[in-house]
Order: sequence, then C-alpha cells, then structure tokens
Amino acid sequence: MNLKACVFLDRDGVLNEERGEYTFRVEDFKIIDGVKKAMQLLKQKDYLLIVITNQAGIAKGLYTDNDVMQCHEYLQNQTGKLIDDIYYCPHHPVSTESLLRKPDSLMLEKAIARYNIDPDKSWMVGDSERDLIAADKVGVKGILVNETNDTSQNGLVCKNLLEAVQKFILKANP
Repeated sequence: MNLKACVFLDRDGVLNEERGEYTFRVEDFKIIDGVKKAMQLLKQKDYLLIVITNQAGIAKGLYTDNDVMQCHEYLQNQTGKLIDDIYYCPHHPVSTESLLRKPDSLMLEKAIARYNIDPDKSWMVGDSERDLIAADKVGVKGILVNETNDTSQNGLVCKNLLEAVQKFILKANP
C-alpha cells in the first residue's frame, strides 16, 4: 500500500482570519495572506491537504451545516480547489459529546484511513493546543500558528501557514 503525506489544516486562524467569534458567513470569511501560495507549494510536493475544523456553532444553533458548506465552497474557489477534503465537527459538549471534536482525533483518524495517510510524513497546522493534541494522538507532527509567536508544547511555532510550510514542512520532507 502506498502511504501518502498530508498536511492537515485547522480552518479559523490558519486559513481564514480568526475574528474572535464564529465565522459562518462568506462575507466574513477573510482568507489569510499567503494561504493559496502555501497550498500551491505543498501540492507541488504531492501533499494531500485536508481541513480539520470544529464548528460548534452548529450544535449551539447559531448557524447551519449549509452555512459551513458555503464558506468551504468559497475557500475552495479562492484557493484554486487545492483542498482534497474537509472534515468538520458540528458537535459541542453543551449538546452532544463527540470524539470528532478536537482535541479528540476521530476526524484525523477517518482521514488517515480513507486516504492511506502516513502519519510519520504528515503535519497538522493549527492555531490552538487542541489542534496539536489531536495530531499527537495519531502520530502527526504539529505546528502552532499565531501572530504573537506564543510558545507551544512541541516548540514549532510560526506566524502563519506560509511560514510553517517554508520553515518546517518543506525542509523536513524536501
């Protein structure tokens, strides 16, 4: 079986601007500078690109699955349809416990099984420790992105996705 390398991507704060509130309308969905270029660089190296995102606003009744799908369609269209798949968890502990919800790892596990992904050659880029915890549970290396360069348990921190790709991912697997 030919195992594939993948970069798992959190959505809010990695692909689109983190607004401090739920982003579920296309008009509020602002793609971060450098995201498309980062994706293009990864695709040139044959990485799968899979979005892994918690969307608790669905469980809270703030927006619908359709709202999320419209944002994801917009993201795909604006980035040249480079994303191979998008997994999202509509649950929140206020209504439903779920192993899909990060920091649990079921979304990652499903993607790994479906796409024959090699965790040793794969990465998770997220903007919170819960993203990295989920990645660690399945043996995927994690990179934390944030504007302030806060520290992370594993020490891999960047300002944005493009820096993560250039500084860590492409250097580890040239």
